[in-house]
Amino acid sequence: MARDETQTLAKLLAPQQGVLHRAAVLASVAALLWPAQAALVALALAGLLTGAPLFWQGVAGFALLGVLRAVLNYHAEGMTFAAGVNVIAQLRTTVVEGEASRSDGLSAGAIAALAAEKLDALLPYISRYAPARARVAVVPLMILALALWQSWAVAVIFLITGPLIPVFMALIGWAAQSASQRQMAEIGSLNDLLVERLAALLDIRLLGAGEAVTKGFAEAADRLRAQTMAVLQVAFMSSAVLELFAAIGVAMVAVYVGFSLLGVLSFGSYATPLTPAAGIFLLLLAPEFYQPMRDLSAAWHDRAAALAVAVEVADWQDAPVVPLLGQGARVARLAGPAVIEATGVRVRLGQRLLVLPDFQVAAGEKIAVVGPSGAGKTTLLRLLAGMQVAEAGQVSVAGRLLGDETADAWRARLGWMPQSPHFLKGSLRHNVSFGQGGDLDLALHGAGVQDVVASLPRGLLTRLGEGGAGLSGGEARRLTLARAMYARPDVLLADEPTADLDAATAHMVTAGLLALAATGCTLIIATHDEALAARMDRVIRLGATP
Repeated sequence: MARDETQTLAKLLAPQQGVLHRAAVLASVAALLWPAQAALVALALAGLLTGAPLFWQGVAGFALLGVLRAVLNYHAEGMTFAAGVNVIAQLRTTVVEGEASRSDGLSAGAIAALAAEKLDALLPYISRYAPARARVAVVPLMILALALWQSWAVAVIFLITGPLIPVFMALIGWAAQSASQRQMAEIGSLNDLLVERLAALLDIRLLGAGEAVTKGFAEAADRLRAQTMAVLQVAFMSSAVLELFAAIGVAMVAVYVGFSLLGVLSFGSYATPLTPAAGIFLLLLAPEFYQPMRDLSAAWHDRAAALAVAVEVADWQDAPVVPLLGQGARVARLAGPAVIEATGVRVRLGQRLLVLPDFQVAAGEKIAVVGPSGAGKTTLLRLLAGMQVAEAGQVSVAGRLLGDETADAWRARLGWMPQSPHFLKGSLRHNVSFGQGGDLDLALHGAGVQDVVASLPRGLLTRLGEGGAGLSGGEARRLTLARAMYARPDVLLADEPTADLDAATAHMVTAGLLALAATGCTLIIATHDEALAARMDRVIRLGATP
């Protein structure tokens, strides 16, 4: 179904529509002061020619109106800029909060580009295009009426050249909008590609595929460059066309006024010859007749970019959301033995429905979830953590149905060890303890990572990036294990904890997991590692289903 881009953009700006309307009124009033200034200039210059003592009065009036015009423009621009900042901040908050409440996490690069970069394209539209559109609706008509009052010939020139500009702007605008949409889509695709390749960086290095990945990035960047140049070409074309017609219109008015004052032309000024004051007044009005349209043309690309962003925001809002159970609040732990039971569970995995076997996990049990890639091992862990919702069946935890009411309290009892470790941009100590009290040395020792911490330049005060800068893959895994052990969870969900690790490091991680299990913690581990699975009490095997 086709989407009305203009209405979509209007909905995004609706919260600030009152402010934008007031700013448009101020901008239009400021623009309408120019005919009065032009009249004062015309009278002053004509007075010099005729000897009438009006020069200094005209200068003083012109200056006062100029100050008033500057003040009005200042307030109008300030209002539109503030409104634009508020709209972007509100939309950015909506996107971030919306992504925080969903569990699928798809197209992370595109969503990050939308929130961090693309939304900023709304500001030029709000601060430049919207005021220019308001002036176009008022100023040319007023100047046309004033020109008709002085000379019907000049009014005819305006009537002939004026409408050509919006016609060509509309024709070029279609191309501009299409080019902007392609550019925005390419930005999102490039960000998605970057996120995917960073996540698979270790595999890329092991497979020696660095050259192929680099080539792919170069091709994607070249496509983005081509789309950006296409947008700039359309922008320059629209400006060139408008400048051409505006220059022709001003030149025709100048020729007519000049020949009329010289007495060569005797038509176009009603019953009396064109006076010097009227001629100067018309000459000063001519550029201002086209100026709002020139401003609109200069901001035409801003409109195209804003429409493309509005469509992308609307598509994001309309996209189906996999809900995250609970509110993510910090609550007391769910009471009762950590018994987990799944019955008749069906989960949507991509385009197919994943059928999970019925199972029950007793408190303190060690479970390995094995199966081929794509069988749903990670999906099962996410389901047990309330990070994904089953389409059919039910999951019970601690004797209660896992749902919105119990998810937060259940997650308070969980430890999570992801396949790709993530850290906060803080110290190593904070990334393990999160500011909570506990035995940090015991957790580091249990995960076999105390020697790694001791070798770092600042030890526990070493600051980590999101990917664990300065740590190898195995060290980062063991640090996430230390984080889990420090929190003393009742249940640990571990996703491929020994994947891509050498035998010695895998043995250390396995030993840490077993040490955690010895404290009474339930282990549920998704793994391809048969040696690790053999150390568990029981194995749940998943088979890929069509």
